[in-house]
Amino acid sequence: MKEPIQEKVEYCLNCKVKPCSNKGCPLGNDIPGFIQAVKQGNIKEAYSIQCETSVLPGVCGRICPHQKQCQGSCVRGIKGETVKIGDIEAYVFDKAMEMGLSLRAMYDLPSKVQAQPKKVAVVGGGPAGLTCAAFLAREGVQVTIYEKHSYLGGLLMHGIPDFRLPKELVQKTIEMILALGVQVQYGKTIGKEIQLETLKQDYDAIFLAIGANQSSKMGVEGEELEGVYGGNELLEKNEHPDYSGKVVAVVGGGNVAMDCARTIKRKGAKEVKVIYRRAREQMPAERKEIEEAEKEGIEFLFQNNIVKILGESHVNKVELIRTELVKKEGEKREVPVNIENSNYQIAVDDIVMALGGMVEDEALYLPLNHNQWGNIIVNEAYQTSDPKVFAGGDLAGIKGTVAWAAKSGREAAKSIVKFMESKTAKC
Repeated sequence: MKEPIQEKVEYCLNCKVKPCSNKGCPLGNDIPGFIQAVKQGNIKEAYSIQCETSVLPGVCGRICPHQKQCQGSCVRGIKGETVKIGDIEAYVFDKAMEMGLSLRAMYDLPSKVQAQPKKVAVVGGGPAGLTCAAFLAREGVQVTIYEKHSYLGGLLMHGIPDFRLPKELVQKTIEMILALGVQVQYGKTIGKEIQLETLKQDYDAIFLAIGANQSSKMGVEGEELEGVYGGNELLEKNEHPDYSGKVVAVVGGGNVAMDCARTIKRKGAKEVKVIYRRAREQMPAERKEIEEAEKEGIEFLFQNNIVKILGESHVNKVELIRTELVKKEGEKREVPVNIENSNYQIAVDDIVMALGGMVEDEALYLPLNHNQWGNIIVNEAYQTSDPKVFAGGDLAGIKGTVAWAAKSGREAAKSIVKFMESKTAKC
């Protein structure tokens, strides 16, 4: 009888056009390449192929929205099930760790160390910052990460529950990146313990990747009441109220909403209701996360919008209104429109706003050009209005998945190397 992983890799057709890589994967991973290596029993080669484009395969293999990315472009999906790319990617990483393989070995680092290396400061140790640091170190650049927390990983550590992404796996990934020679200074927040102008004096370039982890608000009446929480903050600080026996509403349709809902259910809530103003098929959350939430008894109120939150000092009810989806001129997808006189109320004890993240406050005061949402504006090279400063991830308004953040970090690293080389050539 074949091993389950063998069945999964043999299901791949090894397409010449590679739509899973070229169209579906933000990082452009050579997916058929590493699958073929697994078919041949060569885990080291498979891991080496992964490391050419990514330093987070163990993470992405587990939490990427595969059906919206690589697996969504798999030709097998036209007539049946897609290749389980995420499972295979995670399998390769896990086996590589069992074999004691490392990024340092894959990158043959000693041959690339410069006699007098350039110095780059990376501000923020999430997926974009870690990836940028790793690809810079690969080129012999001396990198220091400045992180406001006492740990690295960003949302990988505090934004994604353990049941989706084991923290020991994240820690192993971080350790391998640091083993490339990357230095870290913890407890350093830009604009407080460290200043951008000081970094510009001390480093040849700066990469900003401080994220956007402040929960967005709806601006509805009653949002200031006790019992209304931000989903991002709950996950980041892990400081939850006592949910025992409570009815909790989670507002939003992305993976943060799913993570909040599933975490809250695990912490003893009697009922968890996810309120989403669009239809199920429009939810940005990964399909498997929605299905897992439903299996765990979480209720979904699709095509419902919040009108106001009710209570004297603490939440006790929320007023909802049903919506219909209308295709408006100039819009790419149907827009939810409130249905007049369809209001109704439900009793709730707590409400969690999981509507997406806003840029951290410290980023708003940086002397760089911002857009209307507070994101730092970058060009195609991830360069800001200050030529010496680059930015990526959520801070630069990059699409909100780990793979997209990682891509911005990797591509920014390439641009930073070119920038420093051009400055050296002019000297």
